[in-house]
Amino acid sequence: MKLHQLVLCLTAALVLTGCNTFAGAGKDIERGGEVVQDAARDVQKKL
Repeated sequence: MKLHQLVLCLTAALVLTGCNTFAGAGKDIERGGEVVQDAARDVQKKL
């Protein structure tokens, strides 16, 4: 029974860590897109 609980806790920890990693990656990608959009707007204003 204790081994089962240990495995369950470790699995939960790994899953939650993975979710945070993907959330962070999503935010980084979103920020990169915003930078590209800002640069495109700056170029349009100069034209």
